[in-house]
Amino acid sequence: MNHEISVILPFFNAENTLKRAIESILNQRYPDFELLLVDNLSSDGSIQIAQKFASEDKRIRLLKESKPGVANAMNCGLQNSRGSVIARMDADDVSFPNRLEKQLQFLRENPDIGLVGSTVRYFPHNKNTVGFKRFVSWVNSFCSPVQIELNRFVEIPVVNPTIMFRREIFEKYGGCIHGDFPEDYEMQLRYLEAGIKMEKIEEPLLEWHDYSTRLTRTDERYSTDAFFKVKARYFKKWSEKNNPFHPVIWVWGAGRKTRQRAKLLEKEGLSLEGFIDVVKSKTSVKKVLHFEEIPNSGKMFVVSMVTNPGAGQQIKEFLKKRNYIEGEDFILMG
Repeated sequence: MNHEISVILPFFNAENTLKRAIESILNQRYPDFELLLVDNLSSDGSIQIAQKFASEDKRIRLLKESKPGVANAMNCGLQNSRGSVIARMDADDVSFPNRLEKQLQFLRENPDIGLVGSTVRYFPHNKNTVGFKRFVSWVNSFCSPVQIELNRFVEIPVVNPTIMFRREIFEKYGGCIHGDFPEDYEMQLRYLEAGIKMEKIEEPLLEWHDYSTRLTRTDERYSTDAFFKVKARYFKKWSEKNNPFHPVIWVWGAGRKTRQRAKLLEKEGLSLEGFIDVVKSKTSVKKVLHFEEIPNSGKMFVVSMVTNPGAGQQIKEFLKKRNYIEGEDFILMG
């Protein structure tokens, strides 16, 4: 039997949270879905939990992926899915009962939108949460397709376990790619580069649980440097279409880390004219402009790569006062 929605839930050693995650899908108000549980080499009691649910509900199919990594598990689910829309779910999280219903209705009513997510309600489970809280506050602050497109190079613009997307997108542009980068972020950048419109429903439809074991905390593919590598690759493609001075750019931020990350842009073929900073003597490797010296809009394209908390917003506000237009004269990348 084919269902309209395929929910893909990969899991690896998730015996403490898997039951709650599965039940949150089975308790959805919209019942026409299949739930694909993808075991990715679990060695704890997760598989027994999944088997029990699968034996009790015909909508559940239990799959096994022998290649390690969530990208491979997600692709296993995609290749075995039958629904016309695909929803993602994590073994740590909890979907609200109206999630599938709301997102499916949104896609039906907005045929120009290919992928829909939502804001999230954040549940920390460890002490080191400042960065995650900051990220959740940021990612919950914008929902429109234009805002998602403009924020794509800051961080992943849609929280991955909230996404629901049309099957034809996967069939045309592929699923997850396994590599030394965050696979969920790369997939969203690839879909955005292809012109897929994304939007978020402006209400939380998922409890996002932050455990110390979460991949974003433990896997080097989710390090800041890994994010910047994949950003650089897709920014080059974006710059070709949107930067009026392509391949020439100015980078805001001249500190050591920013200079290292700017080299990733040069490796992709972008021409770094110089840096903008609060201190002109930060480096002698390139020309450095004090930020008050930048010319009026229309004479340079600025890439802000400063990652200090709040700095991006301050830079944006400063540039807008100088009549720089985001997406035309500058872009945030950090």
